Amino acid sequence: MATPVLVQQAVPVSVPSEGGATPGAGGALVGVLPGGGVRRGTVVSVVGDVGLLLALAAGVGAAQGWCAAVGMPELGLLAATGYGIDPQRLLLVDAPGPHWPEVVSALAGAVEVVLLRPSGPVAARSAARLGAVLRRSGCVLLVAGDWPGAELRLGVRSSRWVGLGDGHGLLAGRQAEVVVEGRGAAARGRTARLWLPDGHGVVRALTEAEELEEAERAGLGGEPRDVVGRGGLTAV
Repeated sequence: MATPVLVQQAVPVSVPSEGGATPGAGGALVGVLPGGGVRRGTVVSVVGDVGLLLALAAGVGAAQGWCAAVGMPELGLLAATGYGIDPQRLLLVDAPGPHWPEVVSALAGAVEVVLLRPSGPVAARSAARLGAVLRRSGCVLLVAGDWPGAELRLGVRSSRWVGLGDGHGLLAGRQAEVVVEGRGAAARGRTARLWLPDGHGVVRALTEAEELEEAERAGLGGEPRDVVGRGGLTAV
């Protein structure tokens, strides 16, 4: 398992070990994130895709450090493990109700990463208070949904599952076009095509050959026979 390298101001996404790619975010998100990582004490909004949320969490520290999931009772431990999060270092607070800001504030001083699905709209005042807590603690908050003033906003513009033919085969992976927007260096937006994950459970960028195959498929204007879905489908 690759070990995320933590520096004073940023939490770079973990990179594959010399032995090859490993489950989790690996180096797949490095190229699309400004500066190759997520700054400590910041908030990242991940919209509409739990798989992307888990891959990012594993990359910014949850693979080796402590992680907490707040307000996400549907989160499966098997899915989290598959993306590279250590289930023995994962704290679950399934139903915090309206007290989720207090729960996140308490956890921020104890874990490296908090995954959060707020129970309702987030007021700018509450977001500002939690932002101050995060900056003091260095904890990274990954929100499943919108967040006022989030430094980065990630989402999946399109995706397709591969592996199935006409009545035969098995799901072998999902290719997704990931979009990153935000402030500063991310203001212009960035995109990358990733396996989320591939047939071996690894989150990685498409190879040059796979990119060429995708370009040829798009040029033909038709769908490949192994496409079974697009958009919000997530294997969790």
